Amino acid sequence: MNVLFKKLRSLGLLLTDSNERMNFLNYRGFARFISDERLIRKKFKKAFGRELNLENPQTFNEKIQWLKLYDHRPEYPLMVDKYEVKKIVSDKIGSDYVIPLIGVYNNFDEIDFDKLPDKFVLKCTHNSGGLTICRDKSKLDIPAVRESMSRALLQNYYWNEREWAYKDITPRIIAEEYVQDGERINLPVYKILTFNGEPKVIQAIQDDKTDYETIDYFDTDWNKLPFRQNFPNSKTPYSKPEKLDLMLELTAKLSADIPLVRIDWYTVGDKIRFSEFTFYSDAGFVPFDPPEWDYTLGSWVELPKEKHISD
Repeated sequence: MNVLFKKLRSLGLLLTDSNERMNFLNYRGFARFISDERLIRKKFKKAFGRELNLENPQTFNEKIQWLKLYDHRPEYPLMVDKYEVKKIVSDKIGSDYVIPLIGVYNNFDEIDFDKLPDKFVLKCTHNSGGLTICRDKSKLDIPAVRESMSRALLQNYYWNEREWAYKDITPRIIAEEYVQDGERINLPVYKILTFNGEPKVIQAIQDDKTDYETIDYFDTDWNKLPFRQNFPNSKTPYSKPEKLDLMLELTAKLSADIPLVRIDWYTVGDKIRFSEFTFYSDAGFVPFDPPEWDYTLGSWVELPKEKHISD
């Protein structure tokens, strides 16, 4: 790859950002020549300063890497596909908890903006991100949205961190209803980590996807847990959500028989809405502070006795 980068520099194509380089390699297909295990080991050592133990994983982040490589159940890609998951969740707990779908499109030019409401959300079905929130259609920069979402449709999210569930999802765009809680622009988000169907850790997020984002961690009795990861804890008290018990009940139903999954929810007034399944929280590359919590959460993950590896 160093030879490749030297060639790029000689052509005036200076890719200095690591994500830029990885996206270029993915686009050109070069990343396919690096095995999943090799790339995961390299990224893990860079993140934690030590070798990954796949033979006897102990930490939460180590076990996420094991699950990426060896827990390839056929239902997982459908569960992370933002279009397909709506039917799965509706069938299991009811459509009242699913944000209504407006349309699904194979490419950006299929979208008829005249038929969309004044407020809506566009999402790519196959990745994390690829999101456009429209609060006023008359002010939407459609050419800019076309460029960003068309570029996102070309990406295969799997190659970046080798999160297997995303590998073979069909890239599409969905339009959803815009959901708002009064005058609040950013909805509160609750991300619940479950271990073999048992909810145990709640990530409570304020100012999601902004420069002011905070994440606080709670147990299911709403006792604050004394650790953080890649975002600071909030400096203001965090009240227990009114629908927490219902959220935990539904999370348990949706996560039954899954070794590890995070289920994300929005609260909208007195209602809750399903957001997404996440099988590999932070791709398993974000340290805990203090680090002993990586071992504590890791002790709760019971890995399958047999490996399920896809072709």
